[in-house]
Order: sequence, then C-alpha cells, then structure tokens
Amino acid sequence: MGARLRVFLTHEQDRTLLNLRKQDVPQKVKDRAEVIRLNAHGWYVENIASHFDWNEKTVRKVLHEWNNLGLEGLWELPGRGGKPRWKEDDIVFLEECLRIEPRTYNSSQLALRLKTERNVQLSPDRLRRVLKKRGSIGSVQEKVIKENKTR
Repeated sequence: MGARLRVFLTHEQDRTLLNLRKQDVPQKVKDRAEVIRLNAHGWYVENIASHFDWNEKTVRKVLHEWNNLGLEGLWELPGRGGKPRWKEDDIVFLEECLRIEPRTYNSSQLALRLKTERNVQLSPDRLRRVLKKRGSIGSVQEKVIKENKTR
C-alpha cells in the first residue's frame, strides 16, 4: 500500500466546500466537495470510497484534482458528450425551404435534402426532434387555427 493521501484545508476552504451543499450545483460537485472535506477531517481513502460506494481510484482522482486545480477541479471539463452534427445555419436553411417552397416535406425528405445540399447527415427522427424543439414543425395555417381556438 502506498503513502496515505491527505488534503489540508484552511477554514475558508472548508466553509466554501460546506456551502456548496446548499448551492445549485450538480450532485457530482457536491459529492466531490464532501469527499475532500471528509479526507481533510481524517477519513482514509478506503473509508470514503466505501461510504460513497465509489472505487478508491475515483476518490484519489478527486483528491489529486483538488491538489492540482483547487475549486475548479470539482467541476467537469467542457467537451463531454456527443457534439452536434449540425449547425444553426443548417436548420435555418431547412426552415427557409419550408417557408418558401409551396410543397410539404416529411422528415425523411428534409434529412435527404440536408445531406445532398449541405452535406450534413441527420436521421429523420433526430431532425424532427430538433425542428420540434425550435418550434418549426407544422404549417403556419395550423398554428393560426390553434391560436384562434385557444383564445
């Protein structure tokens, strides 16, 4: 077994980490702050890992991040997760097609048009969800009728 990993906190740092429990931050950040506080109060890495049901390597990683980066080490770095395959101007292009042209499109046709003209490949289902989230789905006439019915 290696040397014991220990973190020492000033009173202000301890108070800041304690106050994070009441803030509107992700639960992971609150857990990491608590791990650091428990270690500073004398808990061993093994005990902290069993308390949180984490791996010991995870606890050590949190403690090393605290030593290297301080408070910034509690948050996740940007860039996690999948990146969008489309840009805002691609969706604006489709909205213009829907607005200008007299014909109607289904999501498969829009996805094909996006692929051929903009070289952006989106599944019809994903494209439908993006357009729906933006409020681009449906004809103008449908929206007018719906607004009049609700008044």
